Amino acid sequence: MAAMDKALVDILDQLRGANKLSPDEVAKIIRSHNAGIHDNAKRASKKKLLRHYFETKNSRPELWRSWNVDDALEAKFLRCLRAKPRRTASGVATITVITKPWPCEGNCVFCPNDLRMPKSYVHNEPACQRAERNFFDPYLQVTSRLRALTQMGHITDKVELIVLGGSWTTYPDAYQRWYISRLFEALNEAGQPSRGAAKGGSDANLAEKKAATLRKCYADAGFTTDDKELDSFVREDQQKILHGDSTYNQAFHALYDADSRWQALAQGQSASWEDVEKQQRINEFAAHRCVGLVVETRPDAISAQALSNARRLGCTKIQIGVQSTCEETLARNGRSMSAAQLTQAFELLRLFGFKTHTHFMANLVGATPEDDAADYQIFSNDPRFKPDEVKLYPCVLLGGTKLEELQNQGKWSAYSSRQLQWLMTQNLMATQPYTRVSRMIRDFSAQDIIQGNRTANLRQIIEAQVARENGSIQEIRHREVGGSSFSPEELTLDVVEYDTTATTEFFLQWVTPENRIAGFLRLSLPKKEALERHSRSAANLPTTADDVMIREVHVYGKVERLHEAQEGTQHLGLGRKLVARACEIAREHERTRIFVISAVGTREYYRKLGFVDNGLYQSKAL
Repeated sequence: MAAMDKALVDILDQLRGANKLSPDEVAKIIRSHNAGIHDNAKRASKKKLLRHYFETKNSRPELWRSWNVDDALEAKFLRCLRAKPRRTASGVATITVITKPWPCEGNCVFCPNDLRMPKSYVHNEPACQRAERNFFDPYLQVTSRLRALTQMGHITDKVELIVLGGSWTTYPDAYQRWYISRLFEALNEAGQPSRGAAKGGSDANLAEKKAATLRKCYADAGFTTDDKELDSFVREDQQKILHGDSTYNQAFHALYDADSRWQALAQGQSASWEDVEKQQRINEFAAHRCVGLVVETRPDAISAQALSNARRLGCTKIQIGVQSTCEETLARNGRSMSAAQLTQAFELLRLFGFKTHTHFMANLVGATPEDDAADYQIFSNDPRFKPDEVKLYPCVLLGGTKLEELQNQGKWSAYSSRQLQWLMTQNLMATQPYTRVSRMIRDFSAQDIIQGNRTANLRQIIEAQVARENGSIQEIRHREVGGSSFSPEELTLDVVEYDTTATTEFFLQWVTPENRIAGFLRLSLPKKEALERHSRSAANLPTTADDVMIREVHVYGKVERLHEAQEGTQHLGLGRKLVARACEIAREHERTRIFVISAVGTREYYRKLGFVDNGLYQSKAL
């Protein structure tokens, strides 16, 4: 028996008599089976063991069955060898996908102009690399990411899909429907047996079999994933942008409109609403359910119609690039956007029930660290804004941007490390307890950054700085329980009430005695004046002044299999109790119905709580 098989069997045997093995115990077992093996290819490792386990299960079912692994033992094994546990510590498995290259209506000075990507993205970013390897195909991106997460030991029953690519609303409607229906189709078919396949056989996975066929189709059509060939494809037009002879949009149309392969591909990227809704209905009961769907766009593209379309696609969260609340700063950076447009975007998003995931950028042209700190204070505390989630990005200089020209003219320079750390420390401490700071850097590679922050662990440094100053961090991510252990009896339900220009918000959170957060719910009570203000432009608003809206329910802890109680905070009834308290608050404020902006994969959960399907939402009479 090879070292890999022996190590696997040994670990499984050890787990039969124990709930878990420590990392040191696992490493000791692996070392014992590597003794005397000098060929690295034949040596066992934690990463290889997971991949080998799934390859054996799929390709050598008889050997796998001889190991006598039931569901409980497999769950312990996966927890034991899980790589990068933070990936699913927030309660869901997140999959980020990128749309195909596409122009943007904006003209921001800091925005990269990589023709291999949709505008604002760079092909060296991890998610972009995965997208290119998968021809930007949504089905292939989801299938490959599910495979990778599974081989790392993560459970992927509940998935949040994040669709990035600049301005989603600028893509053709038919492409939007095609893209989303293919995302759902990939989730629905993952792990399903292909037609005529023997159960447990090597060709049992329908998604993997279809993915292989898709890859061949792309290759036969002349598409490539070779980095040198992709670089060669865009080089001439990319140089025109670099030398100021062309804009991204001009170069995009010159390149892609003239390419018969891309034009032929675009003809097939179309789907009807019936196609989308068919896949959604399947996903309600699928093994891999979509519990969140995110798209991104510009604040000035937010309209009632755009949000209705996004809701029909199944979206639950919208990312918008705010960058700054200061009109002068935005104008200096080629981002002409008024405070009124920002305010309207936030109001409509809340009235439609969406979570707001915002981008806020420091070190823009003309700003100072003090200006940025004051600007973020406004963003965090002004009733027009008060975001649910925010990415705090420091601006960095990339080649081929207008910012490079301004830097050469002495009109912009990056903050020093000391200035940036001071600013981010102030901003993190200013973030409200109902807001989650999801990121503090972009995934640009160091080689792409000409000037600006290259510190990958900036957040860790900032949190340590706050601790040294005896400061307090109240934002959500810092307080998540993650994989920490605690007793459910220790939890208390805390309610934070705050006002926005459109709603009265209630943030319900389960907290430990140390103020760690185990779960939360966002409840919005729409204001009558806000509904009247948007009634003409938004005749299809989902709620009235007699209603309330649950915008998000999230319980933290390791992702657990649907309907199975294991470790972590999920499946303890915390979500159900949050919904019950939300109903009580609604009654206390004399509201008669409660709505929820449910994801496709959570519809059945809310039906069991007494909610009924109501158009693009679910509702319950109080």
